[in-house]
Amino acid sequence: MAEGYFANDETRAERVRALFDTIAPRYDFINDLQSLWLHRRWKKRLITLANPTAGQRALDLCCGTGDVALALAARGADVTGMDFSQAMLDRASARDKNKSITFTKGDAMETDLPDNHFDIVTMAYGLRNLADFEAGLREIHRVTKPGGRILVLDFGKPTFTPWRWLYFTYLKIAVPLFGKIFCRDAPAYAYIHESLEHYPAQQGVDKGLRELDCCDCTIHKILGGAMTINVAVKQK
Repeated sequence: MAEGYFANDETRAERVRALFDTIAPRYDFINDLQSLWLHRRWKKRLITLANPTAGQRALDLCCGTGDVALALAARGADVTGMDFSQAMLDRASARDKNKSITFTKGDAMETDLPDNHFDIVTMAYGLRNLADFEAGLREIHRVTKPGGRILVLDFGKPTFTPWRWLYFTYLKIAVPLFGKIFCRDAPAYAYIHESLEHYPAQQGVDKGLRELDCCDCTIHKILGGAMTINVAVKQK
């Protein structure tokens, strides 16, 4: 795709799938490199906030190569991981040595999963990629049990202007360079900055969760808002 992977039109889903199919073999390595290995700490914080217990049902949407799904399962949860990239799912399944997780291919905006089914629903670095993030929130809300926890980890938009400029410059220049060197595909990593520009980030997610009548809505800022975790509870 010479034009790049970001599109704000009807081709968006197809382009995003092509993106993740392309980068799957080097996805974990590049994540480590571009975040200085910090993404692992941020995902641990997500799991701590989710607070899974043995026997709870957990759904990890846009599960990628399985980091969050595997961590939920390690805490005893009954985990379903869903992604629409088969290449990412193949890598996730290969990492699940105990074969304890149900990995399935599907659309995060239309999962075909039961209503009010999961105690915990997580999405790490996925909501920003959906063609309609509000539709994604509605689907997350639908499949979550009353009293269940919803958690969204993603790139944020810092409110402190100098830090936001520096952070966006890093995403715009340095991250595509990593993609060019290690994946021979700079546009795949230019996509992060492009998609974030069109994403309402933590405040938009918080607003969407409140409009769905969730309670206990909080925003956990990481690195001054460069990364954020939105947490909410579905009303009983």
